[in-house]
Order: sequence, then structure tokens, then C-alpha cells
Amino acid sequence: MALRLGDVAPDFNATTTIGDINFYEWIGDDWTILFSHPADYTPVCTTELGTVAKILPEFEKRGVKAIAISVDDVDSHHGWICDINETQGTEVNFPIIADPDFKVSKLYDFVHPNASEKHTVRSVVIIGPDKKVKLLLTYPASTGRNFNELLRVIDSLQLTANYDVATPANWKHGDDVVVLPGISTEEIPDKFPKGHQVIKPYLRLTPQPNL
Repeated sequence: MALRLGDVAPDFNATTTIGDINFYEWIGDDWTILFSHPADYTPVCTTELGTVAKILPEFEKRGVKAIAISVDDVDSHHGWICDINETQGTEVNFPIIADPDFKVSKLYDFVHPNASEKHTVRSVVIIGPDKKVKLLLTYPASTGRNFNELLRVIDSLQLTANYDVATPANWKHGDDVVVLPGISTEEIPDKFPKGHQVIKPYLRLTPQPNL
């Protein structure tokens, strides 16, 4: 069965570039971004892993751990990391899961149903501290992932997990947010004392409450 939003993320044991891990123990109480790759030594994924290495402090300051997965073995991963570091001018400093038997890839529905039984898609899963899936996103092989967008999504997920708000189209950290429909307009001043704007009875904006 396909993984869906709100599902509990499957736990697993795996070999990685930092040693053997249990996924839940490795996550701890943090947020996690897990992103899959079809194979080592692939050009687009090389740029992606390099990008994550460069912006890892942005994930860390949000309390997010990054972990990648590819279906090749650990020795192959280490060789690929050397290439990534050389070509992308960085140092890969997060684990990459080795999944030559496709155990984790099948657990997370990363195997491409329309390509082959052994071709994984390039997906992203964001997992909350409650171990539940908060985001699922799959890219075609020809399109590199936008990690700045993923940071934006994490900002939204963490904000809306703690306040009765949603984030509008193209929202970014610092912009006004939408008050949830379940909050009456009369309740807004108590819940959101920074002020609010009623555009329509169902569309009420308020400054980002955690700033």
C-alpha cells in the first residue's frame, strides 16, 4: 500500500555511510527529511546531494535531520561522495542509506511502477517528531529538486503545527498567514493579538504569530 500523508513513517534498520542505524533511534525527537535517489553516480542527484551539504545548517537550525537513500552499496556511496565533494565544492556531512535489496525503497514506495521493478523514483518525505509523514513529493528524473522550496515547506509545517493558521500561496517566513476557518473572527484578537485583516469572512490574515 502506498504511503500517504498522516501515515506513521515505517521504521527500519539499515547500513549507511555513518554505520548501521535504526531509523527511529536516529531521528530521535527531531524532524527529518528523507530523499531518495535512483542510483549512485547520477548527474542530477550529484548536484542535489551537494546542495543539501551546503545548506545543511539551514535544516539544522530548524531542528531537521537530513538523510538520503540510494540502492547501491556503502562502498559505492563513499566513492560517489568523493565525486560530489570534488565537483560541488562541498563536503557531504549527512548519512546516505545503502539499499541494494530495495527493502527501504519498497517500504517507502520509492520503486517506480512505470519504469521497472528496480528503478526508484526521486522522492522526498518529511517526517515530524511524531514519526508521521508531513509531506510527500516526487520529481521526474529530469528535474532537480528545489531545496529552498523544501525549507519553505518545513517553515510552514513547523509554524502550522503550533498555531491555528495556514500559509497562503507563495508564503515565506515573515509573511502574513491565514487564520483557520475554525476560529471565529471574534476570537482572533485573543488568539492573535498582533492584529488581523478580514478580507472575506472566510479569508482572514494575521501577522506570523511566532515572530
